[in-house]
Amino acid sequence: MTELPCIAFGRFADGADPFTGVVADGRVGAVADLLPGWPDTGVEGLLDDWDDHVAALRRRLAEDPSPLRFAEHELRRLAPVAPRQLLAAGMNYRTHVIDLMVDSGVGSRPDMSVEEIRAEVTAVMDERARSGTPLVFAGLPSSICGPDDDVHLRADAERNDWELELAAVIGRPGRDVALEDALECVAGWTIVNDLTARDLVPRTDAGPVSVDWLRSKCAPTYKPTGPYVVPAACVADPQDLTITLRLNGEIMQHESTADMVFDVAAIIAYLSREVQLLPGDVVLTGSPAGNGTHHGRFLRDGDRIEAEITGLGVQRNHCVGGAG
Repeated sequence: MTELPCIAFGRFADGADPFTGVVADGRVGAVADLLPGWPDTGVEGLLDDWDDHVAALRRRLAEDPSPLRFAEHELRRLAPVAPRQLLAAGMNYRTHVIDLMVDSGVGSRPDMSVEEIRAEVTAVMDERARSGTPLVFAGLPSSICGPDDDVHLRADAERNDWELELAAVIGRPGRDVALEDALECVAGWTIVNDLTARDLVPRTDAGPVSVDWLRSKCAPTYKPTGPYVVPAACVADPQDLTITLRLNGEIMQHESTADMVFDVAAIIAYLSREVQLLPGDVVLTGSPAGNGTHHGRFLRDGDRIEAEITGLGVQRNHCVGGAG
């Protein structure tokens, strides 16, 4: 029996109108050429019959890969999705949160040692995982850009930071979904770098504990997305992937998705109790340790970010502008 290839979906431009493509082994073919009669309505247009489309394309390409007419490098890669809703989990990696608290010297007593702070925060994280719920906020789809596009840093912020994240693309409506059924809502997986202007997060004019996710996270190009949507059928375990971000070639983030406080299923189940999940929604699942805050190094004009997650491809973004 012929082994079915793993595939991915993306949006591409080759000098003409953008098209939806299927990717296998470094080559790209137009989905419309492989599914006769399918109008090219983007990756979202495949979601109504997602499982059947994925299975049909895998079988077709196993038999005949010749419709994969392009090499990836011949095409401009665009953001693979244009979601109606963009939802993001925060403070969702144990090591990341513990490092933040230790780096900030935040403990219950002012005289606590680093080891005491770490032990205290670890206990808090254990209890949060046991009895708490995910912290989720909404973003703006207008902040999405492509996996190779320039990132235009805000000139009014000096601490523009990276936050590489695994993101789930929702494939079916979800409301009050049981935990054990939550992953069935996922059509596929992609990569999102949830850039944050750290110095714009606090809003001291609105109170001592107020935060502003709009200014700090939603500027245009602050969500490089893609390169592809990899079907759930091609990802064995979303909690066993490695997230790696390199800044100018130096590894800054390198962590397993196993370090999540709340796994993907828990995030989706929680969200479905609070909001109506819609096909095409993108759900970010948090960023691991290794942000610029930890390294004391933030994004500057001319920086190059290379970001990847196991089996999902690589983003390559160049930073432009920013604070002088």
